[in-house]
Amino acid sequence: MAVLNKTKIILCKELSDAGVPKTHIAGRLEINRDTVRLWSKGIDKFGLSGFLDQYETAKKGPRIKRQVDPLIKTWIWQIRKRETDCCGQKILYFLKKEYGVKLSVPKIYEILAEKYRIKSKWKKNKARGPIPKATKPRQVVQMDSVDFGGVFAFTSVDIFTKEADVVVRPSLTSFDGLIFLETCMKRRFNGHSDLIQTDGGSEFKDEFKRNVYRFTDRHRVASPYKKNEQSYIESFNRSLRKECLGWEKYKQSQAAELNRIVLNYLDRYHYHRPHLGLGMKPPLKRV
Repeated sequence: MAVLNKTKIILCKELSDAGVPKTHIAGRLEINRDTVRLWSKGIDKFGLSGFLDQYETAKKGPRIKRQVDPLIKTWIWQIRKRETDCCGQKILYFLKKEYGVKLSVPKIYEILAEKYRIKSKWKKNKARGPIPKATKPRQVVQMDSVDFGGVFAFTSVDIFTKEADVVVRPSLTSFDGLIFLETCMKRRFNGHSDLIQTDGGSEFKDEFKRNVYRFTDRHRVASPYKKNEQSYIESFNRSLRKECLGWEKYKQSQAAELNRIVLNYLDRYHYHRPHLGLGMKPPLKRV
């Protein structure tokens, strides 16, 4: 390969001396135009034989690994901590937005690995099972509940816009499910969704089931033991734990305080936090 490139350098010199444009030289030699420019610059500076000697010497030694500015590393670690262990794509988003710096996502993970233990990658081709489809807002809303000990977080997400809502309740009855249904549908989803999907939990029966058609045309119960059918809401539940309420156990007396905390998180979730499924944009923009 080095011999072939040395021949191309000599031809580049001859064609350049003959007045052939750099673009045409690049086409004839099947190399990039920037390579022609760099070779020509080196030949002008060191002469043909001197440049060939330097080229051959450079190819023999090991290449020096490109270093990242320590300040950029500090920014990446700070963003990781500030944004509650967010992924490399989100770190890239904030790095470009706040500092005007652009790195590759693999390089960001390489820097993170210097300080953190990085988990194994998600397997893209893993079987996921059937999930409801949506092509417009308010077409499919998934609902679920999360156990926090003495209280329960009722959660919902529009699978198209990724808008979400959370209501913390002191118990897990169908009456609590009804309060959650009325609150989130009026507060977040304009009072109606074409389809509401829940699991088969008791909180989504009786009172909830008797009133759900006030807010939807269809109520679908996901298949038992197939969490992939609830993939969007399961993903949001994980974010709620990781970025807001954690894995602690709370008391019933803390429900009102937790609702205030959750509302602050939802404001950040909707207007600040970028979403992978939305092309690294938050679900909503402030008017």
